Amino acid sequence: MTHAEFIYPSYALTIAGMVGVLAWSWLAMRRAEAAAAKAKRR
Repeated sequence: MTHAEFIYPSYALTIAGMVGVLAWSWLAMRRAEAAAAKAKRR
């Protein structure tokens, strides 16, 4: 077994995790902006 058999999946998991955290934080930011805009209109 070569090291690449472990390295490539670890990179794939890391990139998938980063994309997941990015999407989660972006959605949280959008919800917070919407809540701030709603509170400002009151």
